[in-house]
Amino acid sequence: MVRGEVKERVAALAAKGRTVGLATVLVGEDAASQVYVRGKHRAATEAGMLSFDKNLPVSSTQQEVEDTIRQLNEDPAVDGMIVQLPLPDGLDGNQAVETIAPAKDADGLHPDSLGRLVLDRPGPRPATPAGIMRILQHYDIETSGKLAVVIGRSFLVGRPMSLLLSVKGVDATVVQTHSRTPDLPAVCREADILIVAIGRAHFVGAEHVKPGATVIDVGINRTDAGLVGDVDYDAVVDIAGAITPVPGGVGPMTIASLLDNTVGAAERTAAAAGD
Repeated sequence: MVRGEVKERVAALAAKGRTVGLATVLVGEDAASQVYVRGKHRAATEAGMLSFDKNLPVSSTQQEVEDTIRQLNEDPAVDGMIVQLPLPDGLDGNQAVETIAPAKDADGLHPDSLGRLVLDRPGPRPATPAGIMRILQHYDIETSGKLAVVIGRSFLVGRPMSLLLSVKGVDATVVQTHSRTPDLPAVCREADILIVAIGRAHFVGAEHVKPGATVIDVGINRTDAGLVGDVDYDAVVDIAGAITPVPGGVGPMTIASLLDNTVGAAERTAAAAGD
């Protein structure tokens, strides 16, 4: 649904003679990151966008990474950009993200974008939390007056997720937890909505879930058995009222949100130019 809407918006801009371009910066040869980036470019192409793929060797310096980002900042064909995280050891991912021009922040992770989120002002929203909000809306999961527990406090997911759940109109009561929260299972069992983004395979089990709760699994962990989430799906599926699978679930909606942020950036550029 979201991708269909994005495709229509891209076509509307094309009818005015404007293209929409998404660029990615990938450093190194991490297999998982390569898969993620290919998926993003495939989705961009399907939506009618131009796709720019910048692959840098693992030996790249911080300066080389940032110079690549600055070149994309200056490229008028690029409307949205992401730096695939994490970067290899020795490189500063936060500094790389801060080098992105805020107007081209497709991941919604630039300090300018996160500041707009905190202040509840318009701007690109972090892609994974925004994708989760779309899942809740699509399946009519009630949030107003509900207790949402978020496991994880990263700036990628946990912190912005808590903010999005608490804004006016969503109106959840949010408890943000992490690995050092005392008696974490007991806290989680109070949740009507449980969002897990801690990066540990099968960290959440049956003892964490209240019967009928909605469970959103953000984790993607590679194991000998394949990709698994942060939630032990088999242990929880018969307890939860609804649960997202891994793979699938949150991942495709993250990509949809990236595309939405990119076409939104192109629309703002067109509006500023009077188109």
